Amino acid sequence: MITNQTERLNFASTKNIPDYPDFLDVQVKSFKDFFQLETKSDERGNEGLYNTFMENFPITDTRNNFVLEFLDYFVDPPRYTIQECIERGLTYSVPLKARLKLYCTDPEHEDFETIVQDVYLGTIPYMTPSGTFVINGAERVVVSQLHRSPGVFFGQSFHANGTKLYSARVIPFKGSWIEFSTDINSVMYAYIDRKKKLPVTTLFRAIGFERDKDILEIFDLAEEIKVSKTGIKKYIGRRLAARVLNTWHEDFVDEDTGEVVSIERNEIILDRDTIIDKDNVEEIIDSNVKSILLHKEDNNQADYAIIHNTLQKDPTNSEKEAVEHIYRQLRNAEPPDEETARGIIDKLFFSDQRYNLGEVGRYRMNKKLGLDIPMEKQVLTKEDIITIVKYLIELINSKAEIDDIDHLSNRRVRTVGEQLSQQFGVGLARMARTIRERMNVRDNEVFTPIDLINAKTLSSVINSFFGTNQLSQFMDQTNPLAEITHKRRLSALGPGGLSRERAGFEVRDVHYTHYGRLCPIETPEGPNIGLISSLGVYAKVNGMGFIETPYRKVTNGVVDLESTPIYLSAEEEEGKMIAQANIEMDENGKITASNVIAREEGDFPVVEPSVVHYTDVAPNQIASISASLIPFLEHDDANRALMGSNMMRQAVPLIRPEAPIVGTGLERQVASDSRVLINAEGHGTVEYVDANIITIKYDRTEDERMVSFDADEKTYNLIKFRKTNQGTSINLKPIVRKGDRVIPGQVLSEGYATQNGELALGRNLKVAFMPWKGYNFEDAIVISEKVVRDDIFTSIHVDDYSLEVRDTKLGNEELTNDIPNVSEEATKDLDENGMIRIGAEVKPGDILIGKITPKGESDPTPEEKLLRAIFGDKAGDVKDASLKASPSLHGVVLDKKLFARAVKDKRKRTQDKDALGALEMEFETKFVELKDRLVEKLFLIVNGKTSQGVMNDLGEEVLPKGKKYTQKMLYAVEDFAHLSKGQWVADDTTNKMVNDLIHNYKIKLNDLQGSLRREKFTITVGDELPSGILKLAKIYIAKKRKLKVGDKMAGRHGNKGIVARIVRHEDMPFLEDGTPVDIVLNPLGVPSRMNIGQIYETVLGWAGQNLGRKFATPIFDGASLDQINELTDEAGVPRFGHTHLYDGGTGERFHQAATVGVIYMLKLGHMVDDKMHARSIGPYSLITQQPLGGKAQFGGQRFGEMEVWALEAYGASSTLREILTVKSDDVIGRAKTYEAIVKGESMPEPGLPESFNVLMHELKGLGLDIRLEE
Repeated sequence: MITNQTERLNFASTKNIPDYPDFLDVQVKSFKDFFQLETKSDERGNEGLYNTFMENFPITDTRNNFVLEFLDYFVDPPRYTIQECIERGLTYSVPLKARLKLYCTDPEHEDFETIVQDVYLGTIPYMTPSGTFVINGAERVVVSQLHRSPGVFFGQSFHANGTKLYSARVIPFKGSWIEFSTDINSVMYAYIDRKKKLPVTTLFRAIGFERDKDILEIFDLAEEIKVSKTGIKKYIGRRLAARVLNTWHEDFVDEDTGEVVSIERNEIILDRDTIIDKDNVEEIIDSNVKSILLHKEDNNQADYAIIHNTLQKDPTNSEKEAVEHIYRQLRNAEPPDEETARGIIDKLFFSDQRYNLGEVGRYRMNKKLGLDIPMEKQVLTKEDIITIVKYLIELINSKAEIDDIDHLSNRRVRTVGEQLSQQFGVGLARMARTIRERMNVRDNEVFTPIDLINAKTLSSVINSFFGTNQLSQFMDQTNPLAEITHKRRLSALGPGGLSRERAGFEVRDVHYTHYGRLCPIETPEGPNIGLISSLGVYAKVNGMGFIETPYRKVTNGVVDLESTPIYLSAEEEEGKMIAQANIEMDENGKITASNVIAREEGDFPVVEPSVVHYTDVAPNQIASISASLIPFLEHDDANRALMGSNMMRQAVPLIRPEAPIVGTGLERQVASDSRVLINAEGHGTVEYVDANIITIKYDRTEDERMVSFDADEKTYNLIKFRKTNQGTSINLKPIVRKGDRVIPGQVLSEGYATQNGELALGRNLKVAFMPWKGYNFEDAIVISEKVVRDDIFTSIHVDDYSLEVRDTKLGNEELTNDIPNVSEEATKDLDENGMIRIGAEVKPGDILIGKITPKGESDPTPEEKLLRAIFGDKAGDVKDASLKASPSLHGVVLDKKLFARAVKDKRKRTQDKDALGALEMEFETKFVELKDRLVEKLFLIVNGKTSQGVMNDLGEEVLPKGKKYTQKMLYAVEDFAHLSKGQWVADDTTNKMVNDLIHNYKIKLNDLQGSLRREKFTITVGDELPSGILKLAKIYIAKKRKLKVGDKMAGRHGNKGIVARIVRHEDMPFLEDGTPVDIVLNPLGVPSRMNIGQIYETVLGWAGQNLGRKFATPIFDGASLDQINELTDEAGVPRFGHTHLYDGGTGERFHQAATVGVIYMLKLGHMVDDKMHARSIGPYSLITQQPLGGKAQFGGQRFGEMEVWALEAYGASSTLREILTVKSDDVIGRAKTYEAIVKGESMPEPGLPESFNVLMHELKGLGLDIRLEE
């Protein structure tokens, strides 16, 4: 039998809703594409890590004698499992190795042999299957960044005098920014890297349009006139478009070198815009110029006035001058020669070493400017620059549009893979620099690739990225929804992004292109609003980093329901008419309505079905996962929906979770995609179940058995009370029984805010909306004692406490239960290592881990030394450094772990040697057995067949073509793992079987090698601990938290409140049948907040509870009032939940009916136990001697400026004096007061507050001599 999955009655009216994509794809797929480990090395695409290597290799020395070439990369299996890394505080990482080839091109070194070596490049954090990274024992998430796409952007701004200024900015993937902009005098300038300013025409000259004539020809602005005595006279009255120059060359002897250098000289005869008259004509004729350029006499010229204005401002006349001018601007120095000056410009924009638009940048440029430059050309071209200037001129003349920078076609997502590629690029570039230096130094010695590479370079860059980058975040692990949302989050902040202070309203606002891509609801409240958003449920990130959302194609009013939906990016969606998902249509997809409301960019026209291009695929397409989990979201105000979706992420997993009666149908997918629960991998039968393990025997075909090295049974370990990042606990229990049949993907366990495979963040409670003795004033909540008694909102929180044993100057510290000056009572629960026993109850002040540390004393006298030597007084030289429970800690010890380094003495070394020998023998046998099994299976598959020529990675034939397979021949093969080329047999099916078998053999072999390495490491090194630490003791303490007054609770509609009173069960208001309600909420919390969704949920929930059914009411496509009424009638529940209640105390009926029903409530992570705090005396700040602040510092409450005014107003001078002196920073007064209290004397006079002394010292620091005089 298949175990019951909760069947929900679904109210959706939309047909053919497609399946959701995997919710973690944005992380997992991005990382897979980055590493490409599942792709054969010769088939790897030019992306991710492979691309980064290709960009940085080959590396040559300065004389090009030696070349280091990159061939391939691979990784070894990780040393520890994910769980071991979390427990030991390590990073879950894999060793990265590269196969490098070093050869010599210099004929002098012919004795230098080519070397191919596998070189270790460092350990790289590796993504876990659930899309996280374990860094130093903590799970972290790399959040995707939403940033401006590379490409060209046209914008406008206003000058102080109201003039419109236009600009075009070219943003590359890497390299200098260049911006073209106009000023108030209608001159166009180019800015390089936002600081260096030069006229655009100077740039034109520098890139090859040397003369005025060339520049004017680009824009077709001038008419060329041949100069002749008679011909020129008819042009009198026309204006010159370009200067008339007299150019000649002078020879010049360089005094330093004695060389003769030719220098070009230019004399301006007539300037631009000069009107030709009789006098000018003579000058032109005398100057011997061949032709002149005149302004064209057509209407188009006015548009291009800006070019003429810019030429007027241009100080240069030739390419050489322009290049030198730009060099001076950029370097603030004279160019040594023309070549150097020209090299600077080429390097800046035209060399792929320094400048790269990236594939995306080139695509956006071509699209915007209508060019068809090949995608491989990722540097700027002359054509780009000319077209940008032309577009800018069109913009000035109102013939083109400016760009909307908040449009999602201008913003792209940098996923994990891309961010890692960038970091690898930085690391490899640094490594390349050191490799070059080492090559140059070791010019004539024999050296190998290993000698050139320093593995620390790459590791340090990657580790600092994971440890310190703003986008590598400590995972929010309160519940599965919090995890999944964190992984799907998009942030506009971070390196290369915006900053909170600079981000204006436009960037944060909802844009029409967010539809189906970014959720308009889920975003934080506060300074980050709108900068951090969440992906829509159906959204995907395409290869270029743009967000796409699916639509169904509509042809002549017929929706294509058969084909898979088409994914469109924001750019592809421009100008398309898109109808909603729930429009009326017949079973063939023909739209039946005569007019439909559609969406075209930011408008919502009513149109005929024939003009519709696409329809949405689902009504909840617009929202994120969190928002899609709120039933009746369509009846809630957006602000409250925002709070609701944010608070669901703070819900604490309960001991007894319960799926909501009123859900939205998304609960199952969230639970399974969170990767926390255990899912069946295929069809099979449950063989064995207990609280810790589930064993399943999978059904397999003979062929599958043949190519596999695993048994049919697979055992899954259930997670028990594992601590999460937020201190909540994951505890899974099985929901299958022995003998059950399972199907692929079926959920086998529940727990961690899931029930029966569905997300279950809270509990269904019987609610009444009514005031109750004023206790639910202002959003406070009144709750029944039954809720507390039945552990309905009880949760378990796990904290870990650790203590390190270090090697100090005075000797080693020690874990022990023999602690000086501590009673036996206090150490009764400690074992010989000083660690508290599992199951012990912990109270504040209890010793959790006993540790003694050597005490630095003044040198003992010779007599003391003698006495100590005789009587062995140990207590004198150690002090207690134990870990004690903090003031608010109550709980039970759940688990303890002790990690230690291997001790290296002579005896241990001998033991290690024997142990390693035995280990090698044991694994050697395992390797032989594995190879025997492989050969047996292989022979069964290829018996009687002929080899087609099987080769190894290097192309050497191992099993020659045409030979018949024998067992002996197969046994003779030394290394099956590298037989990757050629065909085994002639038919494809058998070939596939052989390849699968060898693939599985490789996996098994890798596992074995990993286990061997791990066990060797354990014997030789012991546990891996940070340097200087000898032992690490860890204690896990579980705290059972029942619901208390002061805990925060919330529904799913932003209806939050604090528990104000827990009332006896019998005193709660009760229904006519005597059922008391569980919770009383204030009805005034509904109308002004406009979250009516909670009322719909309450009424439908009551009907569901009575009928024993659960519902799915998808957002924007949920149950209508009529459908709810039908169900309430069927369930025998009053319509709209209106019913009379009776007072639990008096038994009298309340005057008016109230809304009663079943609402889904969550307990949030803001619990009163974490916040309750009191201090009598405690630590003081070193400088001011005032008490510290905050619970973590065991601080006091600040009596601030306004509080002082309040006491002054009451004239409470003595109280005030006490607060400002002896209770704060009067050090001597504090001590005297304590003494007086102890002795029972009257209070002493307060002294000087320490902060007064601080002020005195500050004034002295200013050079003022201040003295206090009596």
